[in-house]
Amino acid sequence: MSSVKPNPDLPHICVVIPLYKARDQIVDVLKGIPAFVRTIVVVDDCSPDDSFKRASTVKDKRIYFVRHTQNQGVGGAVLSGYQRAIKLGAEIIIKMDSDGQMDPAYLMPLITPILIGEADYTKGNRFLHSRQLKTMPALRRIGNLGLSFLTKLASGYWNIFDPSNGYTAIHVSVLKWLDADLVDHRYFFETSMFLELGLLRAVVKDVYIPAKYSNETSNLSEWNALLSFPSRLINGLLKRIWIQYFLKDFNLISLYLINGSILLGFGVIFGIYHWWHSWRLQITTSTGTVMLAVLPIILGVQFLFQAIALDVQNVPSQIVHRTNDKDFNK
Repeated sequence: MSSVKPNPDLPHICVVIPLYKARDQIVDVLKGIPAFVRTIVVVDDCSPDDSFKRASTVKDKRIYFVRHTQNQGVGGAVLSGYQRAIKLGAEIIIKMDSDGQMDPAYLMPLITPILIGEADYTKGNRFLHSRQLKTMPALRRIGNLGLSFLTKLASGYWNIFDPSNGYTAIHVSVLKWLDADLVDHRYFFETSMFLELGLLRAVVKDVYIPAKYSNETSNLSEWNALLSFPSRLINGLLKRIWIQYFLKDFNLISLYLINGSILLGFGVIFGIYHWWHSWRLQITTSTGTVMLAVLPIILGVQFLFQAIALDVQNVPSQIVHRTNDKDFNK
């Protein structure tokens, strides 16, 4: 059996690993987890190969297994692992994939912002250095940029990048506030976490962690995500705007959004109507009519851009997990 002894001066750190089709990597992943990690939860998401069998050969007292009788997707597996980690007394939970692409050497840098009180949730970012961006194919880079921008807009976390990166860490008290029913159980999992964390005003930080690539293939590319995620991100954006700037608060951003939407909507509708009217009657629209359509559109767009500019400055900056700890210890 393993003689690993966790550092008693650190909080209870747990690593959750969703296990699916990783028969060739899982043993090395488990053996590479450093000693300061107190518990490891492996969630077998009904993997069709012998991944679980191989994982169970690793003799380490820190390892606990959760087995699904039906495949629940990466999000469902991680949520199951989170619940088991909470029952085991974890204070900080790290999510690692089972494919060996997440270097365990970066576990400590990943949790450090949480340990020193600078973040509630951290995630890896493969592209904080330009050399990593240069190694990525141009089309994939554009897809990642597009997905990152949409995620920033929907979540309010304008300081994050590489949203599909699944190397994450979270303080348990923040996790307890999340509604698991609203977190996606499939490939939208990481992005839906941002949306829910944004509503809690939790602090999210990027940590530079270069990916380890070998022969593995990703199950979801940035391009597929860019095609399948936008509708969900738009719903997330509308929900965030309504809750953050109308239910919980009403400020200058709220006024800009109202005025901008009204002016832009009026200009577009007025312009389309008169364009159709002039086309149907084959007459020339007067300059004054054109200006009555164009001016509200210009002002509306300016108001909306100003709202975005203020929203960028409103990224959560005060950690919430200390307050949450008090709430849950009452």
